[in-house]
Amino acid sequence: MPQNEHIEEHIKRHGRRFDHEERMRKRQARQAHKDSQFAQKVHGLKAKLYNKKRHAEKIQMKKTIKQHEEKNAKQKSADAVPEGAVPAYLLDREGEDRAKILSNMVKQKRKEKAGKWSVPLPAVRGMAEDEMFKVVKTGKSKSKSWKRMITKATFVGDGFTRKPPKYERFVRPMAMRYKKAHVTHPELKATFQLPIIGVKKNPQSPLYTQLGVITKGTVLEVNVSELGLVTTGGKVVWGKYAQVTNNPENDGCINAVLLV
Repeated sequence: MPQNEHIEEHIKRHGRRFDHEERMRKRQARQAHKDSQFAQKVHGLKAKLYNKKRHAEKIQMKKTIKQHEEKNAKQKSADAVPEGAVPAYLLDREGEDRAKILSNMVKQKRKEKAGKWSVPLPAVRGMAEDEMFKVVKTGKSKSKSWKRMITKATFVGDGFTRKPPKYERFVRPMAMRYKKAHVTHPELKATFQLPIIGVKKNPQSPLYTQLGVITKGTVLEVNVSELGLVTTGGKVVWGKYAQVTNNPENDGCINAVLLV
């Protein structure tokens, strides 16, 4: 191993903290304030160089936003084509309507990022951390309290292996792990017991999504292959999203509504 690569090696072996993405997001959000403080304090040649760099960044950012926002698309319309001879320099201008369209892919990505679906439960009650986790005391004299036990229903994949107890920060009890959900199809008015593929989004926190915690309002991905749903192209639909409508920790089962 080359020198000074201990951090990379540790990440490869043990992975990152469960809340790593959340911490990075918060650090990125704070960065703007730090940059602002630095810009107000800096002076002299350093200030000139810093302002030049920021100016270039702002220009690039504005260009990117402009590209993403709206796109001019030329669409040919048959009725706008004039009769008779047309000069060469007007050939590509005539018979075209300029229509502003938003790129579908960008729109879809924004929707995914915002996590917006038309769901049966658009708003859910917020949960405090002490309601979600129970503090587990460790150490010889039970003085350490860095370990947490999840008190809600969870989902872990088939290939899941627990970390050694010494390094496991979040404990997901076996009794609270679920592999199947009772999913109701809103149009067929029928309920099916379907295997869970994964937790797509928990509205409480990104950390709970990563841990696979299932609470009321969570969007799950379920295996719908046995329902025999087919796409317009004739392919069998394998995975679909469903929203949890009950409190699984109270009921002992997961009830969900398929998002169609």
